[in-house]
Amino acid sequence: MNKTAIIIPARYGSSRLEGKPLLEVAGKPVIQWVYEKAMQAKLADMIIVATDDERIYNAVTKFGGVAEMTSKEHKCGSDRIREVVDRHPEIAYIVNLQGDEPLIEPSAIDEVARNVKEIENADISTLIRVLHDENEINNPNLVKCVCDKNGFALYFSRSKIPYERNPISGKFYGHLGIYGYKREALIKMTSLEQTPLEKTESLEQLRALENGMKIKTSVVDFVPVGIDTRDDLEKFKKIVEAKIQKV
Repeated sequence: MNKTAIIIPARYGSSRLEGKPLLEVAGKPVIQWVYEKAMQAKLADMIIVATDDERIYNAVTKFGGVAEMTSKEHKCGSDRIREVVDRHPEIAYIVNLQGDEPLIEPSAIDEVARNVKEIENADISTLIRVLHDENEINNPNLVKCVCDKNGFALYFSRSKIPYERNPISGKFYGHLGIYGYKREALIKMTSLEQTPLEKTESLEQLRALENGMKIKTSVVDFVPVGIDTRDDLEKFKKIVEAKIQKV
């Protein structure tokens, strides 16, 4: 009853890059690259791909991974993960690892898991990084975060926060879309109605904050390469090719 699971939500449909979990890079589908990163994490007892598509399910089982079919009616990855967790009473801690983050650091996955396991008042955990580029700071597609002195999130926004009425004395932080949950926190969050701020910013984590849940952040120093578009896929291919050439 005390297992830690990495659950990777993966769906075939995507408005910007359909079928991206199955797109191949160096002979492996993207979902396999992500799964293999998850396998390198030290704190996970289980790794499960949660999908609504048999093609993804078959691809995962083909390379030896574990996958479970979920409803096609889910509106977000958290709901898909909740369905899997409901089937597994042994799971106490969950890491929601996005299926389009093939370069995630295994140590970062462990950091997310560690925070919800070891910090009693952390309902949820996530990662942030320092932003230096003004274009990133002002990019609404890159979510920003402000925290209290103990590293708990105060707010997430697509806007530049904090507003610089005076020259900033701290730093700007960007959010990485990986989450850790205590089991009861995931169940609570997915049972709650959408909140006004969540709808306004289109950020699911604001539902947790608006309902008084605590989100612990950790600062990491790598820049993630998520795959949302064909250009992103090409960037990842070039990174993989460069690594292969070095070997």
